[in-house]
Amino acid sequence: MENNNASNSLTVRIKLNHKPGVLAKVTHTIGENGGNIGAIDIAHSGDDYIVRDITIFASSPKHGDEIINALKQIDDAEVINYSDRTFLIHLGGKIETVSKIPIKTRDDLSMAYTPGVARVCQSIHKNPDDAHKLTIKSNTIAVISDGTAVLGLGDIGPYAAMPVMEGKAMLFKDFGGINAFPICLDTKDVEEIIKTIKIIAPGFGGINLEDISAPRCFEIEKRLKDELDIPVFHDDQHGTAVVLTAALINSLKVVKKDPKDIKVVIAGVGAAGTACTKMLLNMGIKNIIGCDRTGALFKGRDNMNESKKEYASITNPNSEKGSLKEIMHKADVFVGVSGPNIIDEDDLKNMNKDSIVFPMSNPTPEIDPEIAYKHAAIVGTGRSDYPNQINNVLCFPGIFKGALECKATTINEEMKLAAAVAIANTISESHLHPDYIIPSVFHPEIAEKVAEEVIKAAIKTNVIKQPRD
Repeated sequence: MENNNASNSLTVRIKLNHKPGVLAKVTHTIGENGGNIGAIDIAHSGDDYIVRDITIFASSPKHGDEIINALKQIDDAEVINYSDRTFLIHLGGKIETVSKIPIKTRDDLSMAYTPGVARVCQSIHKNPDDAHKLTIKSNTIAVISDGTAVLGLGDIGPYAAMPVMEGKAMLFKDFGGINAFPICLDTKDVEEIIKTIKIIAPGFGGINLEDISAPRCFEIEKRLKDELDIPVFHDDQHGTAVVLTAALINSLKVVKKDPKDIKVVIAGVGAAGTACTKMLLNMGIKNIIGCDRTGALFKGRDNMNESKKEYASITNPNSEKGSLKEIMHKADVFVGVSGPNIIDEDDLKNMNKDSIVFPMSNPTPEIDPEIAYKHAAIVGTGRSDYPNQINNVLCFPGIFKGALECKATTINEEMKLAAAVAIANTISESHLHPDYIIPSVFHPEIAEKVAEEVIKAAIKTNVIKQPRD
């Protein structure tokens, strides 16, 4: 059974008769059915009853229903209602816009809006670069998706994708101090998506592409980077790659292996897998083998689209052939960005000593982390309930923060690698440990450190509009 967690938690309002031991029966029933109790609060009471709100952590919606049904069987207790806490925080959406200045007087109104705003408009008309100084553009990102590759849910469409895009906008604000607007497009047509983003681009300082399926995402990002003068970043590709690279930099320090000597197997060669591979090559790793459902990619293999042919041309230097399980033999690193439960205990036994295993699919990884711990020296996942969470929020707020501050026109490979190194270096070598190779997403210095290194890389590679003060 999965671990109990906040994302599957409930708040139950239950009426208890004023009799000794009734609350004890309730708490015992919750524990007996595998639930964890959070808070117990009194809502109100009467002469012969008391109403309590109890927070319960379950492992899944089905598990939560089982606990509720058990509570309904208790004598002297009545379940009045219960709510899914995750759904509650999404009611009405999770974000809002607020004014930076109060409008309390006629003077306020005349400066913020008409007639005073006309002079600001004229200034921008004469010098369009003033939009960076005089509008929200200077610190605002568009988070854009077509809903075709949302989390591990797949093509669920633009309406169902909105909660994720709202969440991404929250992370930009809370972790990087950057404004972000969620925009979901009701089209899968590559040309329509590119045209739409170009049309709305004047209001934004950067574009964060999100949850767009491969191989379409490759062309969309490439075209937009070529045709816009603001940073364009597909986080599913590059955010994953940056944080994975940071985790691997520190993991190799712990197991004392050299990047150029190791064998890396990547399960999944879509958007994330391809970007991870390219960053690891830039990091100095020579032997990387990508696997899809058919098995290893190698030059000349049948049944490969253009993106896979390109992938095969830069990887698998020894032309290894076979299934994922066969390719795992003598591997030092496994990276999973594909789907749940595709490798097993025997596959890990076939890896080299002091192996590094990163099953990153969410919510169910490529192998149960509890099994991976038995055989791997270091394990990292995309989940928050295990050590070493490889989470994109470690990088994208800081990357965009740096890019916006220096008015970068793009986010290039040098800037991404600089971000990965900055994340890795947040942990001193003396503090590195198999369960601590990547900092917490709540580390207070991450965004600033990443931004500073990104700015240095942008200046060094000359991709800024003007010199920074």
